[in-house]
Amino acid sequence: MNTRIVLMLAAVATGCATAPPVDAPRLAADVPDAWTAVAEDLPDAVPADWWTAFDDPGMSDAVATALESNYDLRAAAARLEQAAADARSAAAGLRPTVQASYNGLRRKQNFVGFPIPGAEGRVLSTVFTNHGTSLDLSWEIDLWRRLRADAQAALADLQTSAADLRGAQLSLAGQTVKVWFAIAEAQQQVLLSETTVESFRGSAELVRERFESGIRPALDLRLALLNLANAEALLDQRRQQLDSSRRQLDVLLGRYASGEVQPPDSLPTVPQTIPGGLPATLVARRPDLVAAERRVAAADARLSSARRQLLPGITLTAATGTATDALISLLSGDFAVWSFVGNVVAPLWQGGRLRAQISRAEAQAAEVLASYVNIALTAYAEVETALAADAFYADRVRHLETAVEQARAAERLAEERYLAGLDIYITVLESQRSAVQAEGDLIAARRLRLDNRVDLYLALGGGFEQLPAPVTLGDSGAGAAGAQ
Repeated sequence: MNTRIVLMLAAVATGCATAPPVDAPRLAADVPDAWTAVAEDLPDAVPADWWTAFDDPGMSDAVATALESNYDLRAAAARLEQAAADARSAAAGLRPTVQASYNGLRRKQNFVGFPIPGAEGRVLSTVFTNHGTSLDLSWEIDLWRRLRADAQAALADLQTSAADLRGAQLSLAGQTVKVWFAIAEAQQQVLLSETTVESFRGSAELVRERFESGIRPALDLRLALLNLANAEALLDQRRQQLDSSRRQLDVLLGRYASGEVQPPDSLPTVPQTIPGGLPATLVARRPDLVAAERRVAAADARLSSARRQLLPGITLTAATGTATDALISLLSGDFAVWSFVGNVVAPLWQGGRLRAQISRAEAQAAEVLASYVNIALTAYAEVETALAADAFYADRVRHLETAVEQARAAERLAEERYLAGLDIYITVLESQRSAVQAEGDLIAARRLRLDNRVDLYLALGGGFEQLPAPVTLGDSGAGAAGAQ
């Protein structure tokens, strides 16, 4: 099912009860008013379609396909449907249940041992027939709001699943973008390796000519062929990495891993604007934090329900129908029967079971609260780390650009000196390897900077609207979700 449709169904399901209030627990650590990793002001808005900031239409199409076709996302959507059904089922406990029944009985009874004149030598028997219909109504009065607490817990679970689905969408978009970058980097590395092999092959032929002319020793030829063989091996490795990344993207897009994805020619540029926002808004924006807070709310509701198990329960039961020995008389009012029962049950002693359940609910509430705090601190750390890393990656790329420029210049100079007989071939080999290494490192650093920008978007919870405000239960419309 389309995940957007599932989210809308979940929003409709929230109408069946009132969720526990969205009130983020306080953290043990102080949270600053602004991010500490950067000095300049950051924009407040994080774009929903943040991947479009990289200005790569092919990548945007891949993300759209993944969000529509990925099977992990479909599994998450199915879990949300299950949670929606559980929420409707729990809310149905607040309302009366009505059921119709029919029963038919035909019974033969033997009279053994009765002294009936004229019946010597045989057993007397009679056959009874009875038909009955009834309409039964049962309703547990939620005097202590225990059933409502159960419904609130189920609804908080539903909202948790909805947040988990949004988190899965966000994670899938991030994975798709990163694999796209990996394909682009691998493609550039393959092109670099192919150029390197051709260059090293030309150098080896030149050295061979000089060796055969008796100008240079055999050592120079051996070293040139060694350099060429290493470059060819590296090219095979780069091609394998490209093939693996293309097949990985196929799986994310929900199709057979044929590896036929057309790779982009180059990495996209890094967006100039760094997304930001305030630390306080992170709690309401990151799906994992929303889900963690909803788990806290669900645990609190279950704790409240466990405590109210100690109080008496009141159930009203009513039934009306007919009972007769003739099937044709079932609809006759002369055979009408009815009953009305009020039942009050108060737990007096159950061997400590209810108290143990309360203790368990208290421990579960403490567990999810501690987990929430840890998730929140981790989330803040991820944003701060990604913000700080952006500047480090920018400096690294700039330095590697300088390194590539100097390495290529040194390579040209070393070749000129070798051909002029002013230097040995070892210098040429070192300059060639340094130039190739620097250029490969530059491509990898550019990809890492792009990955870090994706990490920043993910850490900020960019994309996909968050949970709607909980819907308050009204008495007049409460029966819709629990009618079936």
